[in-house]
Amino acid sequence: MSEVLLNARRIVVKVGSSLVTNEGRGLDAEAINAWCVQLAALVRQGREVVMVSSGAIAEGMKRLGWATRPKELHELQAAAAVGQMGLAQVYETALREQGLGSAQVLLTHADLADRERYLNARSTLLTLLGLGVVPVINENDTVVTDEIKVGDNDTLGALVANLVDADALVILTDQKGLYSADPRKDPDAKFIHEAVAGTPELEQMAGGAGSSIGKGGMITKILAAKRAAGSGASTVIAWGREPDALLRLVAGESIGTLLVATTPKVAARKQWMADHLQLKGAVVVDDGAALKLRDEGKSLLPIGVVEVQGDFSRGDVIAVRTQAGVEIARGLANYASSETRLIARKPSSQIEGLLGYANEAELIHRDNLVLLVLPA
Repeated sequence: MSEVLLNARRIVVKVGSSLVTNEGRGLDAEAINAWCVQLAALVRQGREVVMVSSGAIAEGMKRLGWATRPKELHELQAAAAVGQMGLAQVYETALREQGLGSAQVLLTHADLADRERYLNARSTLLTLLGLGVVPVINENDTVVTDEIKVGDNDTLGALVANLVDADALVILTDQKGLYSADPRKDPDAKFIHEAVAGTPELEQMAGGAGSSIGKGGMITKILAAKRAAGSGASTVIAWGREPDALLRLVAGESIGTLLVATTPKVAARKQWMADHLQLKGAVVVDDGAALKLRDEGKSLLPIGVVEVQGDFSRGDVIAVRTQAGVEIARGLANYASSETRLIARKPSSQIEGLLGYANEAELIHRDNLVLLVLPA
């Protein structure tokens, strides 16, 4: 842990609803101020920091006098609209007191799934960091629908870490870190100080959501660490009330659970493909094609496709799956799903005869293909 955080130049910090709102009792300005003091200290050390903060809906509930989280989408969106005002104000005030500028950035998955908007968001965030401004990011719950929703801010934190090529993701939560089992139910549960992000056993250890205020649980944090590892960012899960947790982490102290990324950083374009949460379709490939993709770095040819799933267009990001159902890659389709069904299991030399034209010989060119990290 000492090496990972000690050398991290760009850090994404995510704090959950239960911490930001003091278990739903409205925004905890004192706690937010304490984190902002630490963020300012990190900036003075020459580091760049991004804050991903939950709390808008919970704060909106308080301001509207609602005791329980609503289920109707329009009520959730109304609560988010009301609460976002207070959330931005508290962060802006706390950071300004530390001599730092702040910026509010609201994102949806649609912003990150569209290539142009992805690049715009990336450029804006990197520019803000270069100016010494701390971006405060939340999901844009006021306009979000299931089709464009990230879903939880643990996932959003990982997507942002990938978006800005962060060295580390720090998830501050109401738990000390990851245990081998639920310590509230199992007295023999062991604390996990360090593990490799993406290890299947980690997902088995993590339970479901444990808070009525937020949506996440330890499982969303484990999956977020796995996603962040795809771009080479390691993740620390730590208790948000730990005094000076951020400063102690970057000083090399072992706090919480470290989930180490073992994969090198990938190009931004390929990370964009890997970070799609919703895909319009997929192709299933035979064992020979899967081997060529994984072990030889080849392009995907139509002859290796045994099944086409969904309805996608040329240029859409699609999944590549084995016949066992394991997703091994993602990439930009050179042909629509209707075209792919016609040329599947056929050699590339027959594409023009079958379609009347030939865009490319490959269904997905290797330059537009990203292999997903699979457990050993």
